[in-house]
Amino acid sequence: MKTAIVFPGQGSQAIGMGKDLFENFAAAREVFQKVDEILGVNLSKIMFEGPSEELTKTENTQPALMAVSIALIEVLEKEFGKKFSDLCAFTAGHSLGEYSALCAAKALTLEETAKLLQVRGREMAKCGEKTQGAMAAILGVEIDVAQAIAAEAAQGDVCQVANDNSVGQIVISGSKIAIDRAIEIAKGKGAKRAIALPVSGAFHSALMLDAQNIMRDALAKAEIKSPIVSVVANVTAKIVSDPNEIRDLLAKQITGAVRWRETMLFMESQGVEEIIEIGSGKVLAGLVGRTCPNLKSRSIQNSEDLYQISFKKPI
Repeated sequence: MKTAIVFPGQGSQAIGMGKDLFENFAAAREVFQKVDEILGVNLSKIMFEGPSEELTKTENTQPALMAVSIALIEVLEKEFGKKFSDLCAFTAGHSLGEYSALCAAKALTLEETAKLLQVRGREMAKCGEKTQGAMAAILGVEIDVAQAIAAEAAQGDVCQVANDNSVGQIVISGSKIAIDRAIEIAKGKGAKRAIALPVSGAFHSALMLDAQNIMRDALAKAEIKSPIVSVVANVTAKIVSDPNEIRDLLAKQITGAVRWRETMLFMESQGVEEIIEIGSGKVLAGLVGRTCPNLKSRSIQNSEDLYQISFKKPI
């Protein structure tokens, strides 16, 4: 069976994530301790104990979610004897999860990934404070309708599709006044619901341009190799393998849409039969069936999941 492994993005964080991995596996402890050292922050303590307001700070959330995902991959590789390249033919991640995918696929080292996500989270948070943007989920319409809603609501302000998550679940992003207009317009265009999201900025929109510019500089200095499995990029929903193209697309991702629905459809077209989400939460595993009902999906979040799936006991 051809499998794809995917990695979660912001919104999947929860207090206590990764704690049982830390307690049960040396390979996981090594990842969490290394990330703490690289960032100069006791991030693992925030992850395991909170407080929630610290974990939900964008500059903490992004490297924290990556750390849990990579801890699980390291446990699979080092303690279950399963190479990432043997576990999947394709990989992708939602927004920050794309960095987790690139790290798992050996295109980025753990150190580079943690440093990049610290910069990314910090700069996105700064943009959020400066621009006072907003986001909203538009449910029950297709992408062309969501694009029409955003275009009508813009009226000279920023309003665009940020996440095309699945059939019938799209997130738009932009200035608060435009998002408020979009919520009203959506009601008249057949949306089942249009809901403002509790976020600190207009992520994946033109209001993140300053963060994009700083990330472009950070990515230019980062060492990036060709991934060992096929990585599907957020902004193109196509395979990316050239290190310079990876840099370019990661920078564009800051202001561009996450084309997740198309990513799932692309993987299915390549013969993928199963999607495994690795990391905190099971949002992405839950989205699979909305777009690709014939694909199997499951999530691996903790040590219990590791033992219940078809992998052998640790070597």
